[in-house]
Amino acid sequence: MTPDLLLSFDDTDPTFAARPVWCGRGSAVIGRASLGAQAWLGDDSVIRADGHDIVVGDRFWLGARSTLHIAAEVYPCIVGDRVTVGRDAVVHACTVGDECVIEDACVVLDGSLIEDRVLLEAGSTVFPRTTLPAGHVCAGSPARPVRALEPGELAERAERLREAAASESAPGAGDDLVPDPAVFVARTARLRGRVSLAAGASVFFSCVLDAAAGPIVIGPNVNVQDNCALHTRGEGLVIERDTTLGHNVRAADGRIGPNTLIGMGAMLGPGTVVEGDVLLAAGSATDPGQVLGSGWLWGGRPARPLSRLDAERRATMARTVAGYAAYGRAYRRLQGRVQG
Repeated sequence: MTPDLLLSFDDTDPTFAARPVWCGRGSAVIGRASLGAQAWLGDDSVIRADGHDIVVGDRFWLGARSTLHIAAEVYPCIVGDRVTVGRDAVVHACTVGDECVIEDACVVLDGSLIEDRVLLEAGSTVFPRTTLPAGHVCAGSPARPVRALEPGELAERAERLREAAASESAPGAGDDLVPDPAVFVARTARLRGRVSLAAGASVFFSCVLDAAAGPIVIGPNVNVQDNCALHTRGEGLVIERDTTLGHNVRAADGRIGPNTLIGMGAMLGPGTVVEGDVLLAAGSATDPGQVLGSGWLWGGRPARPLSRLDAERRATMARTVAGYAAYGRAYRRLQGRVQG
């Protein structure tokens, strides 16, 4: 089998030691990615190596709606042999050793190291440049070792993830929307209902924007990264200009102000208002109706103000917007060639 979308980036094609044993609907492998034998790629899974290498060992299993990505020209993403990653997880610009299990909705951040035979429990966040020691169960946000692994525990937890995947069915296709030429919408993204995209906006691979119950309005130069899921319930969702939604963000009705970054794997409860000039840390969650005040780094579950934003953080947020605007332009060209 081959992934639903195979795409070159910077004239580099993905490589496979052997054909994957399974490639789900909407699966995508892009750029400088190298996968070992017997890979299993779930529905809407994304492996995006557009600026550094992704190297994956043999017998890799990647759950539905999970994302592997890099930090462009800074960190690769290296994954060992016999690694299982659950659903809705992000493995970002890090190193994962052999025989690890990363459960559902985990976020592993830049420069971190997960040593061999680690079980990362569901919903955990591995903070940047953290090391998780071999042979342990790790959990929490930030993730920490909580106990030694029991005999046979890794295999049991991996099998549980795979059995759950077998009972899933992929969602149907979205509406046949034709975006503005100045907008990038990935071929594997699904947009449904009243979705408005301003010039320079980008919606990346395997995202779901479901505006059947209420409008989704996305402002100029907003980037909605891989595997985000935006589902309105009636009032609608507005995302203002120059804002980033990191990989695998979940959001419902509400408003996100300008010049804001919502970190990877964050979950915004219905009615959340994020004021402009906010950084919400990866893996955080908001309560329904919560208001995140301007000028702060927020984090936690539920999110709370942690520190004032400084010039360095604001510069990082601005670089992310500019970088993803460039990605959007590049992918518009590449996708146009493939479709043409």
